Amino acid sequence: MYIKLAWRNIWRNRRRTIVTISSIFFAVFLSVIQRSMKVGATERMVNSMVGSFLGHLQIHQKGYWEEQNLDNSFADTPALLQALQKTNQVQAVVPRLDSYALVAGLERSRAGLIMGIDPEAEKSLSNPEQKLLKGHHLTRRTEEAVLITEGMAAYLKLQVNDSLVLLGQGFRGQTATGKYLVKGIIKMANPELNKSLVYLPLTTAQELFAANNRLTAYCIRLKNAKKLDLVTQALQVTLAKMTKTSQSEEAYESIDWKTMAPDIVQMIDADKQAGKIMMGVFYMILGFGILGTVLMMTSERRHEFGVLIGIGMKRFHLGLLVFLEMLLLATLGILAGIAISFPITWYFHQNPIPLRGEMAKVVEEYGMEPILPFSTDPTIYTTQAIIVFFLTLVIAIYPLIHTKKIVVIDALRS
Repeated sequence: MYIKLAWRNIWRNRRRTIVTISSIFFAVFLSVIQRSMKVGATERMVNSMVGSFLGHLQIHQKGYWEEQNLDNSFADTPALLQALQKTNQVQAVVPRLDSYALVAGLERSRAGLIMGIDPEAEKSLSNPEQKLLKGHHLTRRTEEAVLITEGMAAYLKLQVNDSLVLLGQGFRGQTATGKYLVKGIIKMANPELNKSLVYLPLTTAQELFAANNRLTAYCIRLKNAKKLDLVTQALQVTLAKMTKTSQSEEAYESIDWKTMAPDIVQMIDADKQAGKIMMGVFYMILGFGILGTVLMMTSERRHEFGVLIGIGMKRFHLGLLVFLEMLLLATLGILAGIAISFPITWYFHQNPIPLRGEMAKVVEEYGMEPILPFSTDPTIYTTQAIIVFFLTLVIAIYPLIHTKKIVVIDALRS
């Protein structure tokens, strides 16, 4: 009966109801849009800066991350590769052999990061073919050719079809020297990588560094970056089994991107804290807006409340009735906010807003595509709806208190 009375009461004054629902609607709508942009930008940052180069996870020999050299590489076994590929949520497993060497042209030399890659498998991660400025992509693991970055090529004064020499230290202290054809020149978004990176076919790199059938890492790209913790736990079990099978104590370790790229983690955390402050101010403003609407509604109905109490309605029941009215208004406003905001966020999720001018240049310098993406993560809608719902319920306490303090005579005279 109270729910039926509350429903009828809210529609007795349609203007007042529409104003109240509108204030709650805009609270949900604006908070969802703002949060969707924020989460979308973070997701794109992780996928662009981490998932497309480092991988969301990397598998190393135990201790490699603390001391990154070829002596801490591991043997490439089909059993390990298959176990990683079968792990749920794993999209791609990319083998790499990373080391450093002196890269020399005809007149100059520079220290460079030498990355031995499988040309086909690497298309699932950094995909050098899409970054080509000149020349052609690598085709085979055994090819005696390299891809060098634009900055490296400019410094060494090299062009496509020129030769470069690599000089460094191989596995277990062996000398590593080789002369290779420059097959292509690529451009990396990261300025540091663009000055120092050299791609070498995996088997060729293994021969150069005398590390036959050895890798420094398996880079893992996930289908859904949000499943990182679950995949990490699953991989720990898998690696423990592989270690036991190979009869070596703690042979492998898994490192996630948060450990590999702490600067990005700090950037995301700083962005989150700024977002929390903005959302706090936003909710405070909206809260006062909803409170103003509730005060208006309560003031207009003062005479009505006096009549109801005068004819015998208990104050508690009157307060409960008003509370149910606010509950219905909050539900209608929240449902309307989600219903309108979802298609908008979905559209901009599929069609991100392109950035122009200086803003686009700043974003590109961080290795990201110059767009403003939106996220359709379900928690965005549920979280904002719950916050606004409880905010409205807290404000609804005022009518409850007001009905208990009403002086019937004064209310009837108003």
